[in-house]
Amino acid sequence: MATVAAPQVSSYAHLTSIDKRSNISQRELIAEYIEPGIPVVLTDVAQKWGAMGKFTPEFFRSKYGHLTKEIKGKTYTVAEVLDRIMVSSPENPAPYPCNLNIEKYFPELLEELKPEVVFGKSDRVKHPLLPKLMLRGTEVYELFLGGNGASFPYLHVDALFLHTQITQLYGAKDFILYSPDQTPYMYPKQENRKVSQVDILNPDYEKFPLFRKAKPIRVTVEEGETILFPTKWWHTTQIHEPSVSVGRVHLNNWNWADFTQDNYDLRKKNHPAVALATLAYGKMLGRLMDVQEKLSTPAL
Repeated sequence: MATVAAPQVSSYAHLTSIDKRSNISQRELIAEYIEPGIPVVLTDVAQKWGAMGKFTPEFFRSKYGHLTKEIKGKTYTVAEVLDRIMVSSPENPAPYPCNLNIEKYFPELLEELKPEVVFGKSDRVKHPLLPKLMLRGTEVYELFLGGNGASFPYLHVDALFLHTQITQLYGAKDFILYSPDQTPYMYPKQENRKVSQVDILNPDYEKFPLFRKAKPIRVTVEEGETILFPTKWWHTTQIHEPSVSVGRVHLNNWNWADFTQDNYDLRKKNHPAVALATLAYGKMLGRLMDVQEKLSTPAL
């Protein structure tokens, strides 16, 4: 069975803002945002999470403050990072990004992040036949801690062409996004085509003149809100207050082909046999998932 094609780039031309929706059904989510490849902010899906009101800076300082994280070549405890975050400023920002793999650092907290959003007709990341090898280089669940004045260090498309979900559990965060059809203006790095060379907060238009044509969409994701954006959307973030957020990657039939191809591309130089086997397995598994999703009746 053929995989559903990615949305046409012309479908983004009308977008000037990101919708904020509440009480949206799974059917509406798929038809209005996931299938067309359009970001959306869901205002209420995390309201039933145990994490809401619990995942505060003080919670992580008191319970996990002893854990360590290396940020830009320096090792900090979580308590040290949080102390910096609470007094962070644009002139003296706390170290960022402080991103922690939830499954590695505190797997017991995963129960606090339910019910989960399903970005498609099934949750392919959780499929029992998906090998961990194919998710190497990314993390399914991440905790992000940041403070006023921090920003993600580069404009990028997420690893393995995965879809992205970010929920603000404490504080707000600004997201700056560029639609996939603006890739010609992004000046991707030769060694990593998912990372832009442009510092969008201080762009060098002499070096990157086409970036003048780029049209960003900015949205503030408030505490308790969740942003979903599909693969190939360029994005970065800015923070203006203490922030705790949780990220989650997603796979469905719309990004499966890109995900499988990227797995191949990442291995073909150093491990060609493994790359070919991964590509073949990914195509076979994708066809199986397509059939399973067609035969199943998702809760819409």
